Amino acid sequence: MADPRERRMPLRGRYRPLSEINVTPLVDVMLVLLIIFMVTAPLMTSGVSVDLPKTDAKPLNTDSQPLTVTIDAAGKIFLQDQEVQLDELVAKLQAIAQDNQDRRIFVRGDKELAYGRIMEVMGTITQGGFTKVALLAEQPVLSPPKPAPVRQKAG
Repeated sequence: MADPRERRMPLRGRYRPLSEINVTPLVDVMLVLLIIFMVTAPLMTSGVSVDLPKTDAKPLNTDSQPLTVTIDAAGKIFLQDQEVQLDELVAKLQAIAQDNQDRRIFVRGDKELAYGRIMEVMGTITQGGFTKVALLAEQPVLSPPKPAPVRQKAG
């Protein structure tokens, strides 16, 4: 008679370990994170709310991160998101730009603000030695052309 251990069928043939990784939960989590970042990214812009005027000028090329000086409707001046006084604006700009006079500076002014106040701030910045100072405006929303009125022939 044969040994009973030899008659058994080996268990290794029937039950093999699963060697695949289930990526479905990973894809689900990544899609949720993508949606969260897409929703929150626009909210992380400059915190001072101003109503910019509209213009047809083409946008500037953006090669480096510019500094933003904002003037709100009340005439208060903000460097990035912090309020500053006009007499200390150039010193703070030079400290942030690390004395790089070619650093781009964008000036955003509320459209209800007097033009003279915006020019006063821009003049102070250029007198401080900065050469690349630009005034920002919003692009206007173009509406489709209206159709010509239809004229009826008399007769």
